[in-house]
Amino acid sequence: MAIVDREEEQATLEGLARSGQRRLALLYGRRRVGKTYLLTHLWDKRRAFYFTASATTPETNRRVLVSEAARWTGQDLRPEDHPTWRTVFRSLLEIRPDDDIVIVLDEVQYLASDEAGLLEMASELNAVWEGRISRTGGVLLVLSGSAIRTMEALKHGGSPLYGRLDWSYQLFPFDYYDAGQMVSAYDPVDRLRIYAAFGGVPKYLSLIDTKRSVEENIVDLVLSPSGAVRLQLETVLTQEEGLRDYTMYQGILQAIGTKRRSNGEIASALGVTLDSGFRRMTSLLAQLGFVEGERNFGEPRNQPLHYRIADPALRMFYGLVLPNESAIATAGAGVVWRDRLAPQVFPTYVGQHVFEDVVQQAYNRHWEHKNLPPVVEWGRWAGKDKDRQDAEVDVVARLLDGGILTGSAKIRNQMADANVLLKHIADLQRLADSGRGWAREALEPGAPMLFASTSGFKESFMAAASDLDHPLILWGADDLF
Repeated sequence: MAIVDREEEQATLEGLARSGQRRLALLYGRRRVGKTYLLTHLWDKRRAFYFTASATTPETNRRVLVSEAARWTGQDLRPEDHPTWRTVFRSLLEIRPDDDIVIVLDEVQYLASDEAGLLEMASELNAVWEGRISRTGGVLLVLSGSAIRTMEALKHGGSPLYGRLDWSYQLFPFDYYDAGQMVSAYDPVDRLRIYAAFGGVPKYLSLIDTKRSVEENIVDLVLSPSGAVRLQLETVLTQEEGLRDYTMYQGILQAIGTKRRSNGEIASALGVTLDSGFRRMTSLLAQLGFVEGERNFGEPRNQPLHYRIADPALRMFYGLVLPNESAIATAGAGVVWRDRLAPQVFPTYVGQHVFEDVVQQAYNRHWEHKNLPPVVEWGRWAGKDKDRQDAEVDVVARLLDGGILTGSAKIRNQMADANVLLKHIADLQRLADSGRGWAREALEPGAPMLFASTSGFKESFMAAASDLDHPLILWGADDLF
């Protein structure tokens, strides 16, 4: 399979490799996000040496690395002649001295037993890197790893490599569009459903059989206790370096599920005390990218954050799969899907917990070539007005010119009619009357509005829109792709 997306990363790495100079790069990101695939598909194996460290002792990895380098070069490199990392790095950086080569050290965190040991290893590398190296050809050394905090420590102040890196980059999962590229045989709505269930992790998406229905893939890969994607989702936390109290972290994610919860609500759901230690745990999950905190648009910073699971696949797992684990074990994944999830639960999940993100991603991807105003801050608003009546605005954004963009994003089986537009205007009016300044701005003439409806728009919607003094951006499912 060809590399999907990652054009900028490819161009940067290839430029470093072609420079003819000594270059040092750092690439990191969560497991299964595609780091190894990218690095092993960029260069011919005659030009690039790849080594993946394993979760064993640093001594074992050092000996295996030297043996693999000897096999790749054909040189007489012996592990017993390389008792330290300094001797290893000197030999690595002097192999094939007249050629432009690439050296990739993957899962580099396993080259040491802990973070302190990795910094010591980095110090040995720095000593060689800054010293005399006998070569006339260029060399690109790429350090790659999945322990995010550990890898980030290599580039920050205090690290021996601080200021030495020519490029540092965290690789993230695909957005909805690139995830859809991996399952392009499906129509746009089915690609959105795939993104909602599998997220943007390339490894998960690569397991999908597009000759089968979306439902069959979800049941067999995500819901089934033996599903390949489910088995990987179950171990995501245990694979993360530095999470010692796995049970508590698992409980936090289960408590959040598809809900947006504050620290107090999460602690209450788990029956634990809300103290500084608990707050540090949710903060760490946010730092690692498992959860993200948000407030209603325009709320002051002293208002508590409400957390939600960041990745759609994990959101699906903790919000829909684990709550139905007992039923799946008893009745089977297919029955639970057919009778409990498919009729309403999954469609509601896609519409309420994924589609708004998709619309934001689509805007960020397409705004320039669609000649849309640039956005500097995205948000949403859900709560009660001054009369304690529910109000919800799916899309709220502050524009670069200072204006406000608002709108509605819904996956619908039927075309959006005039009521969709009129409800949005009414909700804005109630929020403006309740003192929300951004809502008043959104009602001013000329403030743009964005409506995304996967089934399109009825004539009644268009007729109602013609009476408004607001530029409208109207997207169906095909417009997202």
